[in-house]
Amino acid sequence: MSSMAASAQSRCTVVPAHPGMSHRAKLIARELNLTVAKGLDQISDPVALMVDDSDMWLQENKLSPPGPVRVDFASPAMLYRRRGGHNELLGKAVGIRRGRVPRVIDATAGLGRDAYVLADLGCSVTMLERSNVLALLLEEALKLALISPFDEVRRAAARLSILRCDSTTFKADSDQVIYLDPMFEDRKGSAAAKKDLSVLQALHGAGAGHEELVAWAFSQPVARIVVKRPLKADVITKGRPLMS
Repeated sequence: MSSMAASAQSRCTVVPAHPGMSHRAKLIARELNLTVAKGLDQISDPVALMVDDSDMWLQENKLSPPGPVRVDFASPAMLYRRRGGHNELLGKAVGIRRGRVPRVIDATAGLGRDAYVLADLGCSVTMLERSNVLALLLEEALKLALISPFDEVRRAAARLSILRCDSTTFKADSDQVIYLDPMFEDRKGSAAAKKDLSVLQALHGAGAGHEELVAWAFSQPVARIVVKRPLKADVITKGRPLMS
């Protein structure tokens, strides 16, 4: 495990949602090589992985914490987002054209939202996630999406795959597109987006470091590299960005 992955793993404690989930919480903690606690009041890590019978979510451990953060590809928010104009912009950025749908590597999978949108647009998407905690949430969400009552969710889920790895160790193919969405602190958005970003930053810690990711991306023999940046933010990539 890389130092980046190790730092993400060490900032989370597994907590059962209620006493009846203690056994499941212990099994998951063992799988992830994490500690387990009986309640949020007994942990010192900044993030808890809450475990229920058929549900898991992330919860920040701080005064007046925001609500839980889940990975759910069939949530009302995701079903609404698939009809939004943002999808077209994202598709255009990765190079979707009439008759051409690229293979995409989402090298910063996180909560899988953009990966799902790209899969819904027809792309085959490989999600790379260095945090075993997030990778587990993605894996469980993908299992549920594959048996969703919604046809469109099942179709998109069939185009998704998840690998637990540090992206900078992955070897891309020449016909793939690399998509990067680093956790920039200056990003503005809705309360829900800020809640998600806060949990991810708490899990990974300061200095997640986009420079190493960008350097890795430019070392790969890929067809295109897409970096998601806040509007009017400074360019962090080599050369001029491609507008298409």
